[in-house]
Amino acid sequence: MRASITTITTTILFFLLYPAATVPNPPLSTTAESPSSPTTSTTLDPNQLRALQFLHIPTTQDPCTLSTCDNATPFRHLLSLRLTNCSSEHHLSTTTLSSLSTLTSLTFLGCHTPIFHFPSSLTTNLHSLTSINSLQHLTGVFLSHFHNLNHLYISGDPIKASGVHIITTNMKSLKTITLYNTHLTGYLPKDWNPKLTYIDFSKNKLKGTIPTSLTLLKNLQVLNFSSNNLNGVLPNSLGDLTSLKILSLSSNSISGPITASIFAIPGLAHLDLGSNRFEGVIPEFISEMKELKYLNLENNKFHGVLPFNASFIKRLDVFKINGNYDLCYNLSMVSMDMHLGIAPCDKHGMPILPPPAANTPAWSSVENVGGGGDGESGDNDDDVEKKSQVHVYRGPNKVVLGVAIALSAMVFIIIFLVLLFVC
Repeated sequence: MRASITTITTTILFFLLYPAATVPNPPLSTTAESPSSPTTSTTLDPNQLRALQFLHIPTTQDPCTLSTCDNATPFRHLLSLRLTNCSSEHHLSTTTLSSLSTLTSLTFLGCHTPIFHFPSSLTTNLHSLTSINSLQHLTGVFLSHFHNLNHLYISGDPIKASGVHIITTNMKSLKTITLYNTHLTGYLPKDWNPKLTYIDFSKNKLKGTIPTSLTLLKNLQVLNFSSNNLNGVLPNSLGDLTSLKILSLSSNSISGPITASIFAIPGLAHLDLGSNRFEGVIPEFISEMKELKYLNLENNKFHGVLPFNASFIKRLDVFKINGNYDLCYNLSMVSMDMHLGIAPCDKHGMPILPPPAANTPAWSSVENVGGGGDGESGDNDDDVEKKSQVHVYRGPNKVVLGVAIALSAMVFIIIFLVLLFVC
C-alpha cells in the first residue's frame, strides 16, 4: 500500500511541478490500425507518416492536430510521441525511430518492450524521456547516451547500474530526474548538475550517506530519497537548499539529530523523516516553519517532551509522531482527544505508562485527566501519576504459601499411613 501511495504521489507531484517533462499538447497515442489505412490531408513528413502507420498510430486525422509539430516547410515534423500499451505488433525498430529523429519528447506507458538500439540522431535530439512499466533490460550505459535530456522519468523499470552517476554524468542540461522503483544499487553521486530542480530516487537499494555536495543545488525544489538503505547523519549544510519545498527521507537508516539548518529553508512544506533512527529531542523551531503542512517523524528514537502545541498540530494537513516510545506530550499544550499515538508526560517529563487492561484503548487509563483540554495541569499532575500506577499481582503471600504446603504434606502422610495399615 505504501509503495502504491508513493508511486501516485510522486507522479502527481512531478507532473504538477514540471509539466515541461511531458509534451505541451496531448501527444499521439498508439491505437491498433492497419498500416494501409487511408489518411487525410496532412503536412507531416511522408516518412514520419509511414513510421506512425507501422507503429499502429491513427493517421486518419492530421497528426499535427493531435501532437506537437514544428513549422518546417514543405513538410512538418513531429516533436512529441507517446506509445501506450505497446503489443508485439509494434515495430519499435531502429529504422522506424530514425524516421522520427526530430522528436524532442518520447514517452512509453505500459509498453513491455525489450531495449533496442536508439539511433544517435534521436538520442541527441531528445529533451524528455519517460518510461513507466515499459522498457525492459535498461542499463545505466544505455541511459547515459541521452546527453541532452532536461527531464528523465523512469518508474517500475529495473536499471542495471552500479550507482546513479553512471546515468547522469554526461547529462549537463538535466533539470528533473525520477528513478523510482528501478532496483538501483550503489551510492549517491558526489557531483550534481546545478540546474537540477527535482530529484526522486525513492524505493531503490541505494546505500551510504547523503553527500554534502547535494546542498549546492540552490534551485532544488523536491528531494526524495525515501525507501532506500541510506545511513549516516543529515548534512549540517542542508539549510543551503533554500528553494526546497519537499524533503522526503523516510524508510532509511539515517541517525543523529534533526539539523537546525532546516529552519533556514523558508518554503519547506513537506518534511518526511519517518521510519529512520533519528534521536535526541525534537527541535522547537519546526513549529515556527510557516509553510509546513506535512510532518512525519514516526518510528524513530526521539525522546523528551513534544515541543508542539495543539494549534500547530491542527494547522498541519498530516502529522505523524507515533513509534517514539521515549517521547511524550504536555497535557497543558495538547489534548488527549488528538490521539497522537504517544504517551502524555508526568510532572517529571517522562512518559506515563498505561496499565495493561484487556479491550482498553491505549492511554485510556488517563482519559479526561487535567480537564481533557488545553491549559489545565498543575496539581493534576499528581492525579495523572496516581491513575497511571499499575497494581501488579505478584502471587500469594509467602507465609500463606508455606502453610498451604505444610497442610498438603500432612494430608499426604495421613493417607499414606492409612493405606499402609490396610495393607
